[in-house]
Amino acid sequence: MDERGSFDLIKWMVVTSLVVGSIWANWYYSDELNVLIRALALVVVAVFAGFIGIQTEKGKRLWETAREARSEIRRVVWPTRQETIQTTAIVILLMIVFSLILWGLDSFLSWLVKSIIG
Repeated sequence: MDERGSFDLIKWMVVTSLVVGSIWANWYYSDELNVLIRALALVVVAVFAGFIGIQTEKGKRLWETAREARSEIRRVVWPTRQETIQTTAIVILLMIVFSLILWGLDSFLSWLVKSIIG
């Protein structure tokens, strides 16, 4: 393992220790500390762990992927409100139609079985 990889391993061990330690501390101090203080402490630890995680090669790749995803979202052509409402109405209408078809088929088959069994 090269020097950079060993430092990355140490950083991931620190991140894991911070996450596990914060979960344990949240549980341990659940009766003693206010929930707001515990939540703020968890946020601070999460930001610190995220900062350390981004310093690794995998973290840098994850950050780059997130940036690319964000720019890709900007390029998406989102439907208008009217298109969304129309599509939702069509889905609801088709769901009602198919529900009625299945109900009718179920009723017919139940009647048929009752007729045969007697």
